[in-house]
Amino acid sequence: MSFRRMRAKLIFNPGSGAASESPVQLMDVIHAMQASKLEPEAYLVEPGCNLPAMVHNALADGIRMFVVCGGDGTIDVMAGALAGTNATLGIIPTGTRNNVALSLGIPLDIPAAIAILRTGRRIKVDLGLASCGNINTPFLEFCSVGLISTLFAAADDIQHGNLARIGDFLSALATSPPAEMHLVLDGKQKIDTMCHVLLVSNMTYIGPHFQAGTPASINDGLLDVLVFADLSKMDLMGYAVQVARTGIGSEDERIQKYHVRRVDVDTLPVMPVIADGVALVEGPLRIHVRRRTLAVMVGEVTPAPLPALGDSWLASQ
Repeated sequence: MSFRRMRAKLIFNPGSGAASESPVQLMDVIHAMQASKLEPEAYLVEPGCNLPAMVHNALADGIRMFVVCGGDGTIDVMAGALAGTNATLGIIPTGTRNNVALSLGIPLDIPAAIAILRTGRRIKVDLGLASCGNINTPFLEFCSVGLISTLFAAADDIQHGNLARIGDFLSALATSPPAEMHLVLDGKQKIDTMCHVLLVSNMTYIGPHFQAGTPASINDGLLDVLVFADLSKMDLMGYAVQVARTGIGSEDERIQKYHVRRVDVDTLPVMPVIADGVALVEGPLRIHVRRRTLAVMVGEVTPAPLPALGDSWLASQ
């Protein structure tokens, strides 16, 4: 199949993977994209950089393909910036977890992931939107309330090799209280419970490759809500260890699961909230789904039929 040349913005995160390998990896990615008749314009992700502003400027310049070479964090930010536009997100996964790639059937092999930019399927996927007060925060993967939010920053640092954060993790684990959680699902069903964790997922896989939803979760117009009711901290830690080892948690009737378009959350005491690893303002929270608002190139190994916008969309570009 022959392709016309196409400009692409390559968002490269040198902090993903081994730092010493980044310069070589960047050149390899650029050469492989050029071989596929994609003309990459590289943008290096640095602390304090403004990805939404970069996207705005690139769209104004006529670019319609944005390729992230990095981990889930960079992909999440780019997803929020591209949602609702006529641009397409491509993914070359080089991060620690790569849950988004796993959920979308994108291989970890870099040449194979680059091939998908041309030969894959272009589909539209859902995003979640967490609203607290007047602040609206989009998320691609998950939003959590409670203990996971408290522990996330330290756990993420530890997973990336910063073992000095183990003390912070254990201290937060010991002092974090449970909360009364008051939920309203789709404006109808009310749930009042005492628990440490509420998890709202938009992707199939989150965290340590924990399967929070089904393959259809990426664009079924629903969010997967998991309420970890009546589980002690030790129960939760045991569950987390099992998930970290296998990616699958045991069935537990204390974990209530729902599929909804919207969930309203209020807690007593007020609990910390994160969306895709970013801390949000604390307070009453509304989470709802933005259905099929982000175009993404995905692999053929996606384990469920997905409505395609055109299997060879890029072939004619």
